Amino acid sequence: MSNGHWSERWELVVGLEVHAQLITESKAYSSDPNAYGDHPNTNVSVVSLGHPGTLPVPNRKVVELAIRLGLACGSGIADRMHYARKNYFYPDLPKGYQITQDTTPICTGGEVMVPTPQGGERPIRLVRIHMEEDSGKSIHDVDPFNTLVDLNRAGVPLVEIVSEPDIRTSQEAYDYLVEVRRLVRYLDICDGNMEEGSLRCDANISVRPKGSTTYGTRTEVKNLNSFRNVQRAIEFEAARQVEVLEAGGTIVQETRTFDAAKGNTLSMRSKEQAHDYRYFPEPDLLPLTVSAEQREAVRSAMPPLPRELRMKYTQKLGLSEYDAGVLTDDRDTALYFEEVIRHTENHKAAANWVMGDVRSWMNDKGLAMADYPVSAEGLAALVRLIDEGGVSHTTASQKLLPLMLSEPGVGPRELAERNDLLQVDASDQVTEALKAAMERFPDKVAAYRAGNKGLLGLFMGEVMKATKGKADPRKANELVRRMLEADNA
Repeated sequence: MSNGHWSERWELVVGLEVHAQLITESKAYSSDPNAYGDHPNTNVSVVSLGHPGTLPVPNRKVVELAIRLGLACGSGIADRMHYARKNYFYPDLPKGYQITQDTTPICTGGEVMVPTPQGGERPIRLVRIHMEEDSGKSIHDVDPFNTLVDLNRAGVPLVEIVSEPDIRTSQEAYDYLVEVRRLVRYLDICDGNMEEGSLRCDANISVRPKGSTTYGTRTEVKNLNSFRNVQRAIEFEAARQVEVLEAGGTIVQETRTFDAAKGNTLSMRSKEQAHDYRYFPEPDLLPLTVSAEQREAVRSAMPPLPRELRMKYTQKLGLSEYDAGVLTDDRDTALYFEEVIRHTENHKAAANWVMGDVRSWMNDKGLAMADYPVSAEGLAALVRLIDEGGVSHTTASQKLLPLMLSEPGVGPRELAERNDLLQVDASDQVTEALKAAMERFPDKVAAYRAGNKGLLGLFMGEVMKATKGKADPRKANELVRRMLEADNA
């Protein structure tokens, strides 16, 4: 059933629960390494395996990262909170419970801004952000007869970001996840790789008649491992629910899984309620307090946020929405550009260089922005050299920047001088070269004077060839045009 068939009569209501694995050296409550891709069941200890008599110890970094995310989202940070146990039994949960937070999450409220089709933005409100530990991983597709269990992930620290049911389209859900991933990457909280499971999403989906203020019965769809699959699952599940309701049926509150190959959702189990988990305060961990001084220390260490930078680039620097979006797509690019514009006032040229030659080189090499050899100050110096007429943009891009990449410690002007790339005031050479060209191509001169102004490029080519590319193209262009027009008079 297509979205257009029912969207005029029914409204989609979606809330997302995003689990983000935190970037820490050790796990949430033990000293086991927090590392992805190691041999199965090697990053474990008696603590993460839940042996009797062992005690958890909170990881201070986990608390700091949770506060950082809450501050970035405008959430309230709890002054005092306690940990809780979430009890359930599954082969990949060795303790039989997860340490999490129930009635006292570290962050409450807040919002994430998403773009609107009209070009503005609107908030998706948050219910809470809380800390918890991950379970292990059950592997069903290696052994045809058995499920294998890898407990390396057991105890890995997470934050769970729970949104209000404010999302109304699958595209909004996609945009929300993009912004959440950008945020956690900017804050160095999570690497955001859904393919590796470090960012996971469950979607609570319901529909209701247009104009209704009462929420319908929701289903929770799990196993969503890409942004596109979140969209597909929401679209299928909404259409399925509408079909059931329009046929006179009722929606059952349940947990469903998404089959990416078939593009449909399948029932897994009836939806658990909070009381099914028998939450109670974690008796092995003391309540946690967060002082105002701790909050401010975290805030002062935070980098600029992507939304703030986008507003700065469009409203103060005059860049386009597209440019601002590209420049803030990842933190390293944004911080590099921030450093470039500290050394040049030509913001548009700086943006073009970062989005063009710099990113192109990075993509060709398969490297990250942090690996780019040319310093931000060096790139700004290159922009200034072009603005001053020292080299043309073409020479800078094709000859000078490659030299800077091979000798990153040397400035662009020194490299240009050393390699005879600096433009010179070659007006006499331009005049002589143009006269020679006009004598060689009298028919082209006549055609130019008759109105074929496109022939200016031919004469410019002859001039630049004669001056070995050292003439300032802008000055030479003006001189050639003036001489041709003067002769025409």
